[in-house]
Amino acid sequence: MDFEELYREFYPQVYAYLLKLSGDEAVAEELTQDTFFKIFKKIGEFRGDCKFSVWACRIAKNGYCSYLKKQRRIGELPAELPGEDGDFEARFADRELSLKVHEALHRVPEPYREVFWMRVFGELSFEEIAKLHGKSESWARVTFHRAKIKVREIIEVSK
Repeated sequence: MDFEELYREFYPQVYAYLLKLSGDEAVAEELTQDTFFKIFKKIGEFRGDCKFSVWACRIAKNGYCSYLKKQRRIGELPAELPGEDGDFEARFADRELSLKVHEALHRVPEPYREVFWMRVFGELSFEEIAKLHGKSESWARVTFHRAKIKVREIIEVSK
């Protein structure tokens, strides 16, 4: 598959991922273009250890993190993270809460931060997360659960 085909096939997924992260169409468009520029430059580094879409979204996430660092706005963290009732990932549709959780995540150590990002914002399955980390699916589930606890603890301390 040539680069143009990759672009046509994966552009919608990368754009949707960045739009979910940023909540801003213009930012998502700009970062998607930057992502594919980086993919074009790094295509030789793709080893095939994971799906191309996972690799592309990881590049996109790194680009988004860089964007956030440049645009950093220190905001007030939420008083509390919503409880466990309902779908945890769905609660981050609120852009303000999403921004606050992003800020809290900067204080969460690896691999918890990465697993949280991949699951909540990257919408990756536990199986895909496990493959990326070379671990078991149960490791991905446990790490994600612990990441949620760490985010809540950080938010509690900041009250």
